[in-house]
Amino acid sequence: MLALMLAPAPPARATPVAPAAAELTKLLEDFLAGASSNDAAMHDRFWAEDVIYTGSSGRRVGKADILKDVRSAPAPKPGDPKTIFSAADVRIQQYGNSAIVAFRLVGTTEREGKTEVANYLNTGTFLKRGGRWQVVSWQATRVPRPEDETRKE
Repeated sequence: MLALMLAPAPPARATPVAPAAAELTKLLEDFLAGASSNDAAMHDRFWAEDVIYTGSSGRRVGKADILKDVRSAPAPKPGDPKTIFSAADVRIQQYGNSAIVAFRLVGTTEREGKTEVANYLNTGTFLKRGGRWQVVSWQATRVPRPEDETRKE
């Protein structure tokens, strides 16, 4: 009995429990499907009014700018390359009514019979307000392609 009392406690969990992980994962998947088709309604649902979005180019914008960009994008023409977005390596850490969602965004584009893949590391801070989760902060970082890395050497 004394040995059990003197035994070290198990290490603390490295990742907090995320009770809303399934809900947040579905929201992310729905958003990426909408973003793949430039769905303005999905963007409106996903981003909070007070979002701060820093894109991979370093441009910092708010929701009005995001929606303006989405709505002003030209309609795709037949034969235009289409990019499909998906998420990989999703990690979710929840802290009550806030959560951090980090993942690798994969953009897959078919262009002239070839498949091009771009990867971005994305981190979003979600808040649950009024019964729904929305993004209040977002950071995107482009992962260099292997051929970009070899050019530096």
